Amino acid sequence: MSIAHDVHDGLHADEGALPGEHPGRHPDPTVKVHDIAWLEFDKPDLVRTAAFAVDFGFTPTLQTRDELHLRGALAGSPCVIVRRARRTAFTGVAFRAGDRSDLTTLAAAWGREVEPLDETLGGHAVTTRDPSGCRVRVVADVTRWPAMPLQSVRNPFNFEGSRERSNAVQRPPRAPATVERLGHVVLQSNRYLASLNWYLKNLGLIVSDFLYYPGQRERGPVMSFIRCDRGSEPSDHHTLALTLGPANRYVHSAYQVCDLDALAAGGEYLDERGYVRSWGVGRHIQGSQIFDYWRDPDGFLVEHFTDGDQFDQSVAAGWAPMTASGLNQWGPPATADFLGVKPSRAALREFGSILSSLRESDNEFDVQRLLGLLKVARS
Repeated sequence: MSIAHDVHDGLHADEGALPGEHPGRHPDPTVKVHDIAWLEFDKPDLVRTAAFAVDFGFTPTLQTRDELHLRGALAGSPCVIVRRARRTAFTGVAFRAGDRSDLTTLAAAWGREVEPLDETLGGHAVTTRDPSGCRVRVVADVTRWPAMPLQSVRNPFNFEGSRERSNAVQRPPRAPATVERLGHVVLQSNRYLASLNWYLKNLGLIVSDFLYYPGQRERGPVMSFIRCDRGSEPSDHHTLALTLGPANRYVHSAYQVCDLDALAAGGEYLDERGYVRSWGVGRHIQGSQIFDYWRDPDGFLVEHFTDGDQFDQSVAAGWAPMTASGLNQWGPPATADFLGVKPSRAALREFGSILSSLRESDNEFDVQRLLGLLKVARS
């Protein structure tokens, strides 16, 4: 009798749940969303935003004084929507319904209406907020832009036993790495467990990996990498990741590119134009993506990634301690900027949020959790 291979067993020494720990999925979710659709932001300068977006590898589908839509090369809706506003802010996330009837089901469960989206997007949506206050939309029948030409390796690779390129060289262009699609978003919440359970119950998402603070496993997880449940059809290791923290905020979003050459050459292109690399290039542990993180002109963290894991519904959640050194298999150590401890306005705001959260009693971020977070940063 063959024994199934545990996909979590590897460098990071993951293991399964212990008796009584979180199962990582809801037994009877309201609906099961099919994928992430897009992210929404407010920004004061859409011209500057569009310039960075093109350099990062997006293609604008709508660009007016007040609104900017950005798409990837794969067929589908825009993956980023930016509206002009006085202040910069992340304003919400949209998920694509598995079926149009799911909107009616969610509308009844949430006490909301199914409403038409504007003509630039088409389709319909039902909108609410999660326990952290993040605006969540589930959409259906939105306009799908046709696929565009994909970036690809011009010549085959040569490996021992497979030498297909002769009398030809590899010269990946130093050009924007073509974004193919939105992969995932990471959100921080001081009501992490309540938010996690909300997404599992309402949207049918399932956990691929849990992380816990070292020495605090008995208190439960503090981060989860969550994927769409498509049954026997594999989906990205995580479409949404949630992490416990003192403030409810956007952490980063990730966009797929075709391969390592595109990612690395695209990074050189961004560097030449004076943009700020936050961390990279390396390969993650949870999800296995090759990654490269950048700051956009408004300070938002965005990621190019390639070669991520795909899991179907049969894979149960893995469990591992959270450490800074455990964020990647290879590559440079996690930077102070990526970890949020580099002196900056954002770090000062986070410090203020710590003080506020510790004074309040209606959230999950307490002194013991603060000590755990500081231990992670020092690791």
